[in-house]
Amino acid sequence: MILKKKTWPKFFKEIKDGKKNFEVRLADWKCKPGDLLILREWDPKTEKYTGRKIGKKVTYVLKTKGLKFFSKKDIGKYGYQIIGFR
Repeated sequence: MILKKKTWPKFFKEIKDGKKNFEVRLADWKCKPGDLLILREWDPKTEKYTGRKIGKKVTYVLKTKGLKFFSKKDIGKYGYQIIGFR
């Protein structure tokens, strides 16, 4: 499946440069390994797409709803950090 999503210029550049190899998204849409994620650069200042886009193959999806690793108190205090690695 081909999925298209916005990404802000800072993150687009980091993905393009190979520094960022993950995405953090609200899980209000379906995504699975093997899907093609098309990230379209969106400028929040102009509220328009820049015309640049990059495609990435989804290799792993972690959904956090229902995970019982952390207490609600600790989540509220610290939040989550998503760690990418190779």
